[in-house]
Order: sequence, then structure tokens, then C-alpha cells
Amino acid sequence: MKQTLLVCASALTLATLGFAQKNYEVNPVVFDPAGTNMISATWQTGLGCVTAGKVAAFQPPSFSTVLVVPYADTTCVTGDAKDSKNEGLLLAKTGPTNNNAAAAATINNIKGTVITDLGWDVRKGTHCGAGAPRFNIYVQGNPTPAQLGCSYIPTVSSGLYGERKRINATDLAALPPVSLNGGSVPVGSVIDRIDIIYDEGQDTATAQELGNGLVVLDNIDINGVLVGRGPQK
Repeated sequence: MKQTLLVCASALTLATLGFAQKNYEVNPVVFDPAGTNMISATWQTGLGCVTAGKVAAFQPPSFSTVLVVPYADTTCVTGDAKDSKNEGLLLAKTGPTNNNAAAAATINNIKGTVITDLGWDVRKGTHCGAGAPRFNIYVQGNPTPAQLGCSYIPTVSSGLYGERKRINATDLAALPPVSLNGGSVPVGSVIDRIDIIYDEGQDTATAQELGNGLVVLDNIDINGVLVGRGPQK
């Protein structure tokens, strides 16, 4: 009887954890205390990576007719199954970086989680630098976040859309503190909070592009759970 109860309790615990994981949300937030109105943070239809979509393709030789055919991008062979509108997370900072303002997003229901992997899909031609966009990772017991910049996250696939970038807990823990702005996330760390921050303007150049001041992200990955749409009311 005792063994049966333990098995049932373990199954219940796993089911509860699985349910909690599926409840992650990525909620856009604008930080603009001076009211500069040069910041945008929003989920927008049509900006995301297409996992299982369709294209109305023009047909030769006249190109006067179209044929609807399946379409999927190699960047994102998996995606958020609940994202029916192909949403993408737009974070933009117009003007200079030296403006006390930022586009951001909070990851809801993350408190108490042990991170196994993190990542996102980043749209081609938008900003992916060492400082932004970034995950600000708050480990319980440490009020200072480890800052994981986009360019430090390895690329695992690519396609017409852009790049899928992912990092697991072991590789995250192995990053030198300088790569995390002095922070660290040891394997097994219990997470208090994670934010996504975009605070670099149009004057910031990277190897990818010259200061476009925006990024489009999709399929935010928290422990294998992909969030590809905004919070539902």
C-alpha cells in the first residue's frame, strides 16, 4: 500500500509540474518613466516564425492564379501549437541608447522553477547583440540578475525567418561571469524571476546590422515550453 501511495504521489507531482510548465506567459512591458514615447513592446500578428502555415503561391506562366500550399520555415521546426495567428514579440527602442527607457517582457509563472534550457527564435535582420535583447535571470537569494545576451546563446537552426537560439543549463552555468555581466546561474539554481530586456537604440552597431533599434522574437523557450503568442484574457 505504501509503495502504491508513493507511486501515485510521484505521478501527481509530475502532472502538477507539467501543468505549471504549460502555463508560462510572456507579457510585454514598456519602461518609459519620462514619457518619451519612443518605446514599443507588443505581440503582433504575422511577425512570428511559421511552423505549420500556408502560402498562396502565384502560378506560372501567367501568374494570374494562385495555389495554396503548405509552408514551414526550417528555423522553427517546432513552435507554440496554440499560436494560430503567427504572432511575434516586437521590442523596439527608437532613437539613442542613452535614453532611460526600454522595451521588455516579463515571464509569468516562472518563480520557483529550476531552469533546464532557455532561448528564442530571432527574426533575420533584427538586433541580436551581446547586450540586447537579453534574459535578465534572477536566481533566488541574489537580487542582481545574470544578463544573458542574445549573441551568447548558440544557434541550433536557421532558415528564411532567422535563427533559433537555445542554451541548456550546463552550458549556461559554464559561461564566464563577464558574459553574464558579472552574474552566474549554477546548475540547479531556483529561479525567482526572468525578464526579457531590449534597451539598445538605433545608434548601436553589431556584426549583424547597424543600429536598427528593434528585435522580433518568437517561440520563447522556457524548459522546452514554447511561448509564441501574447497572454490570453
